[in-house]
Amino acid sequence: SRIPPTNDFKVGMKLEAHDPRNVTSVCIATVIGITGARLRLRLDGSDNKNDFWRLVDSSDIQPIGTCEKKGGMLQPPLGFQMNASSWPMFLLRTLNGAEMAPAAFFKKEPPKPVPNCFKVGMKLEAIDRKNPYLICPATIGDVKGDEVFVTFDGWRGAFDYWCRCDSRDIFPVGWCSLTGDALQPPGNNVSITKSSAKIQSSPSKVTRRSMQSPQKSAPVPAQRGRKPGRGKPPGQSAVPKKGRSPKNIPLTKSTSHTENLKTRKKSLKPGKKKKIPSEQLTPPSLSPHSSSEGDSGTAQILKDGTGLSGATAAVISTVCVYVNKHGNSGPHLDKKKVQQLPDHFGPGPVNVVLQQAVQACVDCAYQSKTVFGFLKSGHHGGEMITASFDGEKHAINLPSVNSASFVLRFLEKLCHSLQCDNLFSSQPFSPYMGCAHSPTEYDRNKPGTVE
Repeated sequence: SRIPPTNDFKVGMKLEAHDPRNVTSVCIATVIGITGARLRLRLDGSDNKNDFWRLVDSSDIQPIGTCEKKGGMLQPPLGFQMNASSWPMFLLRTLNGAEMAPAAFFKKEPPKPVPNCFKVGMKLEAIDRKNPYLICPATIGDVKGDEVFVTFDGWRGAFDYWCRCDSRDIFPVGWCSLTGDALQPPGNNVSITKSSAKIQSSPSKVTRRSMQSPQKSAPVPAQRGRKPGRGKPPGQSAVPKKGRSPKNIPLTKSTSHTENLKTRKKSLKPGKKKKIPSEQLTPPSLSPHSSSEGDSGTAQILKDGTGLSGATAAVISTVCVYVNKHGNSGPHLDKKKVQQLPDHFGPGPVNVVLQQAVQACVDCAYQSKTVFGFLKSGHHGGEMITASFDGEKHAINLPSVNSASFVLRFLEKLCHSLQCDNLFSSQPFSPYMGCAHSPTEYDRNKPGTVE
């Protein structure tokens, strides 16, 4: 655009973006940095080594929900760090309670210029593709058809590149002053080790200049109160290059490092639930008599999956329970009522989701009294289940619960008693599967009680 588009995005907002390494896939991305009219993006579920930048008027980004409206499906990013089967659950978790970028923040991509009017020797500002958070003074070194050769002023040729004349990586002179980006000073064609050491030792000042416009996002990490990330792996994009040292600013120590923790934490939560279905598949060994047992199980799962301490695991206590509306509803539940239930309860606090799922069973039953008979009375501290039968209103308390595994085990046992074993799961059901997963019928003469 001749006039740079305004950048209203904030760090932490979610949007949909094309995976730069697999352009046919549309994924969920989080804004983890802002500079001028550009966004630094990280695909949810990927690591912190493949962040990429997009202009706010890029056609590669769009509001959450656009993919679904067009009949497409959101995909896990290339290198998704979990089992592919956990993607639907991860998607719900990462979007639950997240701040979605409003549609008005996305600007229309400008029309492409034709023909190629660039000439050798013309000046411009260009993104350094090896360190894409930097914009540097550059000169057109060659022109071939629709392609131009971008050479960086004062730097050795290792950073130069060919691009199309309509590339979104090149800007007119003065662009950075209009957007508030920090234009990097030109190099001087020699190796500058002393300056390099000086810059590396004071990352905060330099990072602010290189990565962020001071008005917008430099203060953001402080406002959000993020603690620095732990154990950050080496091998970021800012690798020192000979003759280029001053430009290799350790940016990732600031923004990606700080915001990295947020994305990592979000991606951890589903890891917990990913392993829970395996517990569900072995009913004989499941006998949750206390919430503490379920909780320790959750802590262990998290520890195995993500390296978090048990103390942290106890804090993460949300769950999502999917409803199989096309499966076997058993002899006690009205199939028509089951089909009117939502596709899932949650993601939400474990006690609330359990209450919603159990109440749904009561409400869908031919005889509410039957379901009440399977619920053990005498619990205190849990959510209340209500029903009307025998001309009176009745209420019963569920056990107090503080882990996802306990919720899933409790529901499994209840469904076993109701003979509708495939009614709930921590994984989405395919509408075409129907009863395919249903185990063989249980003996209807054996009553059961849920602890």
